[in-house]
Amino acid sequence: MGEYLARIGGELAYKPLDRALLAAVVEQAVADAPVADLGCGPGHVAGWLAEHGVRAVVGIDLSPAMVATARRAHPACEFREGDLLELPAREGEFGAAVALYSVIHLEPAELPTAFAEFRRVLRPGAPLLLAFHVGTEIRHLTEWWGHEVDVDFHFHQPEAVLAPLREAGFTVTATMQRAPAPQEAETQRCYVLAHRARD
Repeated sequence: MGEYLARIGGELAYKPLDRALLAAVVEQAVADAPVADLGCGPGHVAGWLAEHGVRAVVGIDLSPAMVATARRAHPACEFREGDLLELPAREGEFGAAVALYSVIHLEPAELPTAFAEFRRVLRPGAPLLLAFHVGTEIRHLTEWWGHEVDVDFHFHQPEAVLAPLREAGFTVTATMQRAPAPQEAETQRCYVLAHRARD
């Protein structure tokens, strides 16, 4: 996991759009509530949020090794082990959430459950930022950066994400796509900025 952190831990330095969208989330977050990084990996996005005005950041990831790496790298943040389909968080705990390239580990049929969980843990009006790879393919890796793995990457068509997101109780504010940066895998990327509907 240290190699994973070394390879992607500084990626926001060459992702100006990501930084701008994260800054928008920080600005729109419900006051006096933690911000969640859902599928946080090694914690670099959580760390960025903590460095840019968020007083309490909670990262959640399924991998115990990722959580351990994130805790070492970003001690100012809290990290929890947990599944996107059953988040270890209280109802309405968070004032905003980001999920950058974490829903790519979910099958399309799992998205409604995940988005219902996202809504459950967010306060009314809280922003949610999603990012994912565009397409319909599934990439299965058995080797990654010299290590044996068993992981699937699900590409999603935008409407296949937007429809269950709306059905879960989110208002979509903006969507956009971009081409890959030179340092990235050659995939089209989509961003969705949404807000949890007010009850």
